[in-house]
Amino acid sequence: MKKVFLIATISALVFSSCVPKQKYADLEARQKETQDLLNSATVKLNTCLEEKATSTAQVKTLQEQVEFLKQQNETITNLTSKGASNLEKTLESLKEKDLKINRMQDALTKRDSMTLALVTSLKGALGDLSDSDIEINVEKGVVYVSISDKLLFTSGSYNITARAKAVLGKVAKVVNNKPDIEFLVEGHTDNVPIKNDVLLDNWDLSVKRATAVVRVLQNDYGVDPKRMTAAGRSYYIPVASNDTAEGKALNRRTRIVVLPKLDQFYNLIEEGMKK
Repeated sequence: MKKVFLIATISALVFSSCVPKQKYADLEARQKETQDLLNSATVKLNTCLEEKATSTAQVKTLQEQVEFLKQQNETITNLTSKGASNLEKTLESLKEKDLKINRMQDALTKRDSMTLALVTSLKGALGDLSDSDIEINVEKGVVYVSISDKLLFTSGSYNITARAKAVLGKVAKVVNNKPDIEFLVEGHTDNVPIKNDVLLDNWDLSVKRATAVVRVLQNDYGVDPKRMTAAGRSYYIPVASNDTAEGKALNRRTRIVVLPKLDQFYNLIEEGMKK
C-alpha cells in the first residue's frame, strides 16, 4: 500500500514538473469555457425542443381548426344553395298567389260592375216611387229590392193590387233584359197572428204573397219561371221592432233577392287565369 502511494506521489511530481503551471491553468480555463458553452447549448437545445413541441401542438390545433372550418364552409355552402333554391321557389309561389289574387280582384270588379249596372237599371225603372214604398240596396255583392206591403197587397190579403202590377211590370222589364240572372222572391209579415178559411198562419200568408208575385211576373210579363224561386219567411226576419205600428209596417214587405251566380264568378276567375 505504501508502495502504491509512493508511486502516485512520484508520478504527480513528475507530471507537474513536465506541464507548466500557466499552461495547465489555460487548459482548465478552456475546459471551463467549453463546459459553459456545452451547458448553454444544452439549455438552448432543450428550449428549442420545448418550442418545437409547442409549435407542433399549435400546428396540429390549427390543422384541426382548418378542417373544421372547411366542413363548416361546406355545410354553409350547401345550406346557402338549398336556401337560395327554397327562396326562389317561395318567390315563384308568391308570384303565382299574387297573380291569382289579381285575377280574383279583376273578377270581383267585373261582378261589381254587373251589380252596379243592375242597380242602376232598377233605380232608373223605379225612380218615380218613394223610398217608403220601394228600397234598392246592395249587401256583400247581392242586390235586394224591398217592396212595401201597402204597395203590393191589401191588408191581410195576398191579392196583388193594380198599382202593384205596374210596379212589377217595371221590375220584369229590367230582369228580362238580363236573362242570365236568377232571383228569389221572399214574403215577410209582421208578428200579428192571422188565420181564416184560406190562410193557416203567417207562414201561409208570406208564402202565398211570394207565389202571387212570381205568378204575375211569369203570367203577365213573361219572366222565365226557371229563373225564379218563391219563399215565405213569416215574421222571423224583422227589419224593425214589431212593438210599434211603424215597425210592423216595415216588416210587412216582399223582397226580391238577386241570387249571385257563383258559376259565372268562377268562370270570370278561370278566364282571367288563362290570360
